[in-house]
Amino acid sequence: MSDSLSGLAALGSLWRRRRVLGAVAAAVLGLAVLALIVLPVRYLATASVIVAEQEPGAAASMSPAWAQKVGDPADLESQLLVIRSPRLLRLVMSAPGVIPAVVKECERGRWIGGGVSCDKLATDPSAFIDHVDNRFSVASAGRSRVINISYQSSLPETAQTLANALTQVFLDDQRNEGANSREVASSWIWQELKQLDQQLRAADEKIQQFRRTKGLMRGANAPISSERLTSIGQQLSQAEAARAEAAARLQEIKSEQERGPTDAPSVLASRTIADLKQQLTAVSAQLASAATMLGPKHPSILSLSREQAMVQQRLVDEMQNIAASAKKAYDANDALVNSLKRQMDGAKAEAGSATLDEASIESMVRDTEIKRQQYAELYKKASELETERRVLRGSTRLVSLAELPNKPFFPKKIPFLAAGATLALIFGVGAALLADRVAPPASGEAAPAVPEPVQPPAREVAEIAQGPALAPEEAARVPDPSAADAQRPDLPEIAGVPILACLPRLKSLRQLSAVGAILQDYRNLAIPQALRLASEDAEFQAGIRTLVRELAIRESGQTRRIVVTSPESGEGKTTIVCALAEHLAAAGRRVLIVECEPLHPNVAQVLSLPPGPGLIGVLSGATAVTDAVTRTEHPNLDVLPLGQGTVPTADLLFGAKFAELLSGFEAYDVVLIDSVLPAPNSQYLSGMDWAVLCVRNDRPVIEPVVSAISRIKALGAGHVGVVVTMTEAERACPPQATFIATDAYARAG
Repeated sequence: MSDSLSGLAALGSLWRRRRVLGAVAAAVLGLAVLALIVLPVRYLATASVIVAEQEPGAAASMSPAWAQKVGDPADLESQLLVIRSPRLLRLVMSAPGVIPAVVKECERGRWIGGGVSCDKLATDPSAFIDHVDNRFSVASAGRSRVINISYQSSLPETAQTLANALTQVFLDDQRNEGANSREVASSWIWQELKQLDQQLRAADEKIQQFRRTKGLMRGANAPISSERLTSIGQQLSQAEAARAEAAARLQEIKSEQERGPTDAPSVLASRTIADLKQQLTAVSAQLASAATMLGPKHPSILSLSREQAMVQQRLVDEMQNIAASAKKAYDANDALVNSLKRQMDGAKAEAGSATLDEASIESMVRDTEIKRQQYAELYKKASELETERRVLRGSTRLVSLAELPNKPFFPKKIPFLAAGATLALIFGVGAALLADRVAPPASGEAAPAVPEPVQPPAREVAEIAQGPALAPEEAARVPDPSAADAQRPDLPEIAGVPILACLPRLKSLRQLSAVGAILQDYRNLAIPQALRLASEDAEFQAGIRTLVRELAIRESGQTRRIVVTSPESGEGKTTIVCALAEHLAAAGRRVLIVECEPLHPNVAQVLSLPPGPGLIGVLSGATAVTDAVTRTEHPNLDVLPLGQGTVPTADLLFGAKFAELLSGFEAYDVVLIDSVLPAPNSQYLSGMDWAVLCVRNDRPVIEPVVSAISRIKALGAGHVGVVVTMTEAERACPPQATFIATDAYARAG
């Protein structure tokens, strides 16, 4: 409405068109009530877990790693991605009671009006994931570390079962991940303990064998060689003392023999000598007594004299025996001392050798003790890991399981009716004001005092309605519908470039009913999902066949080099390249995809290719072309991905070396190049057979497309064509359509 309307004038218009306002508002409100009745009821069940909890058995103080994990939002985002991962959804499929609940939910959806087949949900993991993926909702609760896992379903039991199943699977996965790491560490430690035990046994056996070989047996307090050396030393000391004593006695006896043997201490110590001296004294006394009374010739005197001489002779003989005994004792002790000295020398040599052997043994024993200490520490660590593995709870714990929902999550009556009433009022007011503006006021009603809107001249209105007057050179490029090519009579042109084909929008068939399809949030499909849907879409395949015909790919005998590009990202360029390559490969053509998209390289991920050097490695000279080209599951389709490494410069990626590389792919029938548009300072497209520009059907303005066509021509392209993507069935490339040039927008205001 015009800004010149005042508030009173607007109220007057509403009052005059109150019937229109009431009818439109009632219709919109009736549609809201009908939608409230018709829309399927959805229930929401929510379970909660908390992440980044410190594990039991850890130190009382939280480690810096745990502190960073708790405060890092990236860890929480990572956990959200893990919960939504296809791996966990496959594990959910095997949870008890999940398959019957999902099949029952699917059957109810088919009863309501959906067209999804429920038979393969129990056996096909991909179909199961496609069915439940959008129904799961995983989000963090505010700024906390609590994650809410929700599931929407038309059956409350199914919502509760699926939410609890995913929660339990996530908790078990986190617990098993921590337990597996500890189990691996424990297994390695037990293996090391087994090896250490064998080494300790071998070392002990080696030490004992060395002792037996070297004779290094131990006695009561020391090695036998040391104890033997000590014993010989003690015996030698005793023998030397005995020899010295015998030598002293012998010397004493010899010296006393010159003065008189009876005065020697060793002689006096003899009992025999003492008895003989006493007997001699008694005989001498008798002889002296008898001599006083008898004469020298008296027989008694003679008998006593003979007895005295015999006692003296016996005394002399006993003295000689004592001297001979002392001599023998000295000789025996001297021989013993000499023998012990020889034994002492041998024992010293043996003890010296044993000392070196004992040093070697001590080194071996020290190494063995180190290993034994290591064995004890590893055994303690293995026991701790085994204990932690058995009592491990994981860093994630359950907050609450999902309860059975009693109230519908969607639609809620009061908010739904309030929104319907608001929309009814808005549409009613708009319809009333529009009706009052279009139709003149009835007789008897005063027209609102508003200024007349300024009308443009009739000539300008006609120019805007019919399109701008084009220059002669621009008019020459506009195709004449009557003289169009017979192969594409219904396709227009953009800035003098023909539209080769129109490809329809690919839509997922996962909605449950017609109403669900209307309310479905059409997000951009992932490229693998788009390719799968494209292979099943007959209209899309017809568009691909039209594109193949327009590009004259069916003509054999030469390699067709086709560059597929787009003015901006998200135009469907990579999807068109992959779909066209699969179509040509299925038709028996040898196809090579070359990825020249440094900003958004998706070909390797879409076709599930292993990482490699790719085009970057070839252009930099790090690898050969044959090593960089990757074969796919289809025998006729090969791929040269961009590869891993630094982002190449424009001179390297779009220079002469790349053109020389393309000339070497003569073995292929078609070379499809997924490329961006470089700066127009080279002849990058001069050697290409076709340059195909992908354009979305729903883009708001055509200016970037016209600019991209100019850049393509500046790069030396000879044949340029446009492929319109994401067209709707009722508006797909209408006949006689012309796009307004860029300057027409300025002239039209």
